[in-house]
Amino acid sequence: MLAILSALIPTFGLILAGFTLRQSRFLPDAFWPGAEKLTYFITFPALLFSNTAKADLGSLPVTGIAIVILGTVFIKSALVIMTKPALRVSNAAFSSIFQGAIRPNTYIGLAVAAALLGERGLTVTALCVALVVPTVNVLSVMACSWWGDNNRKTGFLSVLRDVCRNPLLMACVFGIFANISGLGLPPILGPFLEVLGRAALPIGLLAVGAGIDLQAARRAGGPVAASTIGKLVLSPAIAIGLAMTFAMSSADMAALALYAGLPCSASAYVLARLMGGDAKMMASIITVQTLVAIGTMPVLAILLHAA
Repeated sequence: MLAILSALIPTFGLILAGFTLRQSRFLPDAFWPGAEKLTYFITFPALLFSNTAKADLGSLPVTGIAIVILGTVFIKSALVIMTKPALRVSNAAFSSIFQGAIRPNTYIGLAVAAALLGERGLTVTALCVALVVPTVNVLSVMACSWWGDNNRKTGFLSVLRDVCRNPLLMACVFGIFANISGLGLPPILGPFLEVLGRAALPIGLLAVGAGIDLQAARRAGGPVAASTIGKLVLSPAIAIGLAMTFAMSSADMAALALYAGLPCSASAYVLARLMGGDAKMMASIITVQTLVAIGTMPVLAILLHAA
């Protein structure tokens, strides 16, 4: 238990540091959008590409990983839609609850995997990114298009184009191609990308902390609490159940469960604002899930280690 906490404390410490830096105005507010852009377009793609390009993919149960993590997304989506009448919220608010139920914060996921699970866990998490990012983006756009207030209808080709432009997804796709084609990491470019990728986790986690909005957390009510319990407790339980069905190793099961139990990504707020979702509720969901995950993820890791 002490080893798990020692590995996770620096991860969540960086989130706290980002929040403190933002609140203290030690850095100008203009710094944070640039840091997020650098992470999203440069350092995280470098980390994902370099890791997938050199990973031993042949040793991974890729089909099982895909079934477990995508099965978790689709089961959770169905459950959320089934609970819509009981939630008694507006359609716009429900579109935000739906996003909160399925979108993971990739930055935290990769940091936790790197801290706890080593290279294999990081590779499993990168595969989860490649599978989940396009899936949840399509589902989230469909939900906002269907339930959002502005009634903006987005065509399938438009959604597909936006998904294909996602730098995290493209980094995984190109990394997997370089791996299976035998190209691997190029002699000069490879080490450069590996060094660049090392900046992804600290900058990304600082940006996560800077995005925490305590005022939004104070607005949280029953629907936000339900969304948080569903995302941080129910989702990993579903992933564990599916992983046990496929008799996956404890290490792979841990990576899948921890990925399933990630808090919602901040990108959900942007989509809610653009497509008529309840942006205030979305901000509450993101903040509350991020804060609660600081407690739930170590507990989940300890339980998985003890199992």
